[in-house]
Amino acid sequence: MSAAIAAKRRGLDYQVLEQGTLVNSIYRFPPHMIFFTTPELLEIGGLPFVSPYEKPTRDEALRYYRRVADAYDLHVAFDETVLSVALEDDHAASAGTGDASRLFAIETRSSRGVRRARQARHVLLAIGYFDRPNRLDVPGEDLPHVHHYYREPHPYYRHRVVIVGGGNSAAESALEMFRAGASVTLVHRWSDLKPTIKYWIRPDLENRIKEGSIGARFNTCLTEIRPTSVVVRGPEGPEELAADAVFLLVGYRADWELMAAAGIEMNDRRAPVHDPTTFETNVPGLFVAGGATAGMDTGNIFIENGRFQGEKIVEVITARL
Repeated sequence: MSAAIAAKRRGLDYQVLEQGTLVNSIYRFPPHMIFFTTPELLEIGGLPFVSPYEKPTRDEALRYYRRVADAYDLHVAFDETVLSVALEDDHAASAGTGDASRLFAIETRSSRGVRRARQARHVLLAIGYFDRPNRLDVPGEDLPHVHHYYREPHPYYRHRVVIVGGGNSAAESALEMFRAGASVTLVHRWSDLKPTIKYWIRPDLENRIKEGSIGARFNTCLTEIRPTSVVVRGPEGPEELAADAVFLLVGYRADWELMAAAGIEMNDRRAPVHDPTTFETNVPGLFVAGGATAGMDTGNIFIENGRFQGEKIVEVITARL
């Protein structure tokens, strides 16, 4: 959205392709989620984010970004998942020459199977990473009671829930489901919770674990998921835990396959090779911004430090026209 605002201000012909609804990643956050940051650090386009709270909620953020889209009358095509980005054959030979005539072909598909083809001289991949959960590739991961996203606690009242992970998502979901009447056990492969957990969440979870209200298995890995249980392996060997629902909240990643197919090179941390000043990749005219730049180190990129990258990219593109 920040790139779209910058493009509109400069009179460029632009189009935002959104695979779902507006700010789709934020929409998919748990309904009662509270941001880790203050409202002004989520602002874009010079429009104030007004909130009565020190830390805004998901619903407030959705309302704010709708206001931004309306205020700038942004051109957004919804429900268009990008399937591929590639230089068209007639223009591929000029890709390394800086030839402004090169064109990218972008293929998209809607949730109803409608395919569209578009062309662009420049492409910005601001695709985040929340749409692709990290998989554990253990037997049973695709069973219907296994989830890679958490929404709300009510369905798990009086259910036995196993949560795999030790970061914010695992911590918040564990506390919410426990307080909604679920029997919760946390399974984490390391010896302690992640230090990046929100400072007001971590002591709450640690105290619930100490008092035994929430079960915990540290230094423990999940090895199998069964219809009514999971098998884990920890310091004492294998153990079977009863489970009516399983949440694998072990992080997310960008669409590496889409970027690689577009010709973008990756470093050893699976981050796209790009100029840190212009955010242009090794493919001229193809840029990355926000979470798409992070590779495996997703904890380093947030709205706060990624929201200015789109404007910088548009400045680079404008200077070439």
